[in-house]
Amino acid sequence: MGTAVLAEAATPADLVAARTQMGLSLGWHIIIACFGVGMPALTLLAEWRGMRTGDVHYRLLARRWARAMGVLFAVGAVSGTILSFEMGLLWPGLMGRFGQVIGLPFTLEGFAFFLEAIFLGIYLYSWDRLPPRVHLLSGLPILIAGVASAFFVVTANAWMNLPRGFDMRDGLVTGVEPWAAMFNPATPPQTVHMILAAFMVAGFSVSSVYAVAMLRGRRDRYHRLGFLLPFTFAAVVTPVQVGVGDWAAHLVAEYQPAKLAAMEGAYVTERGAPLHLGGIAVDGELRYAVEIPNALSLLAHWDPDAPVAGLDQVPVADRAPVNVVHWSFQIMVGIGFALLLLALWFAVVWWRRRDLPRTPWFLRAACLTGVGAVVALESGWVTTEVGRQPWVVYGVMRTKDAVNPAPGLWVGLALVTAVYVVLTVATVYVLRRLARDRPVPAAPQEQDVTGYPVV
Repeated sequence: MGTAVLAEAATPADLVAARTQMGLSLGWHIIIACFGVGMPALTLLAEWRGMRTGDVHYRLLARRWARAMGVLFAVGAVSGTILSFEMGLLWPGLMGRFGQVIGLPFTLEGFAFFLEAIFLGIYLYSWDRLPPRVHLLSGLPILIAGVASAFFVVTANAWMNLPRGFDMRDGLVTGVEPWAAMFNPATPPQTVHMILAAFMVAGFSVSSVYAVAMLRGRRDRYHRLGFLLPFTFAAVVTPVQVGVGDWAAHLVAEYQPAKLAAMEGAYVTERGAPLHLGGIAVDGELRYAVEIPNALSLLAHWDPDAPVAGLDQVPVADRAPVNVVHWSFQIMVGIGFALLLLALWFAVVWWRRRDLPRTPWFLRAACLTGVGAVVALESGWVTTEVGRQPWVVYGVMRTKDAVNPAPGLWVGLALVTAVYVVLTVATVYVLRRLARDRPVPAAPQEQDVTGYPVV
């Protein structure tokens, strides 16, 4: 199959259409997938706190978040199904040749998905029908399956960055070792980085909703806990994520020096390479950047005088688009450190007086954390995917050789775009309807805890 497909060549326009469609689908699905990983953790944490403290507000939060979790799971199932079809329809060259190598993680992800769906149904429909402890335990498989699903999918992407577990002989794939392919050197940092990003997106996004409500004057205990629990959860994860990001960057420096050069806009190979802040690549040169001497060598190799390969070591045809990769990386890192500073601000004030910062600027900043976390997530994904170009399998297969050569891919792009517009509108509409509903009481004494619809 792979050989037959590669005998034809797709036009540049079809390649652009395929990449645009895949980018749209991935960019949309990855946000929903993050909630699929993070929302179960927040919901179970709220339910557990309610059981431990007897505070009905935690249980109300858990019920509200569980309803949203069910909606987002259903939407994610649709977008995930679209992606599974796109892998075969848009990239037959990749799947035809390497499907036997990377098929294992996709198969395992399918099992994780069904496990998550089964226990999500049990969890949602067994409120007040099971003992509290049993109901809480029924939600644990949702969390485990969600994290496992993300892990399995990202291992396939990690393999595309660092392909292992096969041999190439006369253009044919031989000696396939699926487990070696799945657990390649990029798997540990990339999977951990993605799972922590999912926790941050879910935590900051949920807390930002309650931050908006608090700025509008809703300072009751329900809204306060609705902000504190997910914000604290995300704030604890943030410094860990910064450390994992450094771990991932070291792996890129070791195995993908061309990607590192594009990320930093480093055109010249040199010792004691500087770190670039900002800047625009023009005519083979990064201009208008602020340079920190020796910092790139230090961060990449723990040696301020270590050599760092530049793009002058990479053939022009093998270079990623520098401005896209450089700026997506800069945005990701910049937002990451902004979230870290906000988390530290919160931690210091809470440690001193067990309260939120009193200035409204803290809540104003917290309102932006959800959007900021999503933008950082998308920027990081662009850095990973575009930074690998022009390779779909790094150093082995070019993206143009994997795309479907059939004409008319722009039609598919238009149809998929329409589907995602409808999905977006429907998802926002349903979530807003849920937001306007009163909390669902879990027991008679929990009714009328708040005197108005909550966010």
